[in-house]
Amino acid sequence: MTGAEPMKRDRRNNRNMIEGAPQKALFFFALPMILGNLFQQFYNMADSVIVGRFVGEDAFAAVGASYALTTVFVMLAIGGGTGSSVVTSQYLGAGKYREMKTSVSTALLSFLGLAMGLSLFGLGCSGVILRALHTPDNILAEAGTYLKIYFCGLPFLFMYNILAAMFNAMGDSRTPLYLLIFSSLLNVALDIVFVTQFDLGVAGVAIATVLAQGISAVISFRLLLKKLGQYGEAELPEGAGMVLEAAQHAQDSAKEAGTEWMRRLFDGSMLGRMIKVAIPTMLQQSIVSIGMLLVQSVVNGFGSSVLAGYTAGTRIESICIVPMIATGNAVSTFTAQNMGAGRTERVKQGYRAARLLVYGFAVFICAVLLLFKNQIIGAFMEEGSNAIAHSTGVAYLSFIAFFFVCIGLKATTDGVLRGSGDVVVFTAANLVNLTIRVAVANLCAPVWGVAAVWYAVPMGWTTNYLISLCRYLSGKWKEKKLIH
Repeated sequence: MTGAEPMKRDRRNNRNMIEGAPQKALFFFALPMILGNLFQQFYNMADSVIVGRFVGEDAFAAVGASYALTTVFVMLAIGGGTGSSVVTSQYLGAGKYREMKTSVSTALLSFLGLAMGLSLFGLGCSGVILRALHTPDNILAEAGTYLKIYFCGLPFLFMYNILAAMFNAMGDSRTPLYLLIFSSLLNVALDIVFVTQFDLGVAGVAIATVLAQGISAVISFRLLLKKLGQYGEAELPEGAGMVLEAAQHAQDSAKEAGTEWMRRLFDGSMLGRMIKVAIPTMLQQSIVSIGMLLVQSVVNGFGSSVLAGYTAGTRIESICIVPMIATGNAVSTFTAQNMGAGRTERVKQGYRAARLLVYGFAVFICAVLLLFKNQIIGAFMEEGSNAIAHSTGVAYLSFIAFFFVCIGLKATTDGVLRGSGDVVVFTAANLVNLTIRVAVANLCAPVWGVAAVWYAVPMGWTTNYLISLCRYLSGKWKEKKLIH
């Protein structure tokens, strides 16, 4: 093996998470993920802003009534991809490229089936769900239209997010970013055309979202196939005395490179290991959205004006948690690759570096929200809109601005547990988080008003973090590993 070969192989495989300074590796890996997830939020954000400005408050509230449910599916897709990619990352860290390829195709096939099932369920039950959430009658029809169109595109949503997670697992967080920028801009352009030129209203923004996601998913799949082709060559044996064996090995690998990906598409045992991490991760990623969904009926009970203000506030919250969740996902990949390589002490270094990133993000977010909260909420409302809606959104931001550090610490700690495959306590902590949010909102809203919904948020985040932190400090996560 020549001295230049390791550099070539590392550049080809993007295995930057097991080398170099952890702080630098995490930051430059997490940054495209943060930007990408911000653009992910633009799908529904663009829908809300455009209908709010060009159609009216009821249309804005209709999209908002659907938002809690649609965001659950977005987070399920992201969580499913992140969880299943842990297996892929560990195989990459261990240098087992054939198994890594099989894990990718197994994840894609499994989640495609899941997405199609969820799509059919959503199409049949969207009206029942909206009525169960006590959606106001004046926006029920438009909210139902938005949901039905959205559910038609659910397979595209899942496929894109699983594909993006596989890129991330292989150390490439830039390709998903470029694709999200493209699809987000396309979504905005289609929103404007369908709403202002074709007067399609709520239906128009839903159609734009489905089209943008579908095009992005197809492009992502083609790029992933090309990416996997880079792993066709196996590692060459070391030692000058093994030249003939190395040549034969390379010849055999070349013959198999074109067929291995198609021949080994699905592995049931790998799926089992993926499910072990994916289900808790789907819960963890969607905990905020599930919480919003389960307390949606509480907010709906205060009327469409309060719902519009709360919707604007939660849109901003969904943006503010992006750097925290993305940092946690980066920690998960960092942990998985280093666990696969047998470098548990490096995982601890990465965790400390991630906490510093979280503190910096939290200070910046708090300052921006406190300084510009009125302007931010105003961007979602047409001029002269209901004062109740505006004041509700401002009150929400004024409170939640101080607590994003809590979800950041929770996400990074959960990332270590998830990346190592230690999911039992991780799952329990997220369930406690969800229980606190729902219980406080429902029990205290009659006394504290709608503010009880957001008082419950930091309570859940903090409790989740403390439970996961205790597990991390115990060191038992070091004994977990999904591959052998």
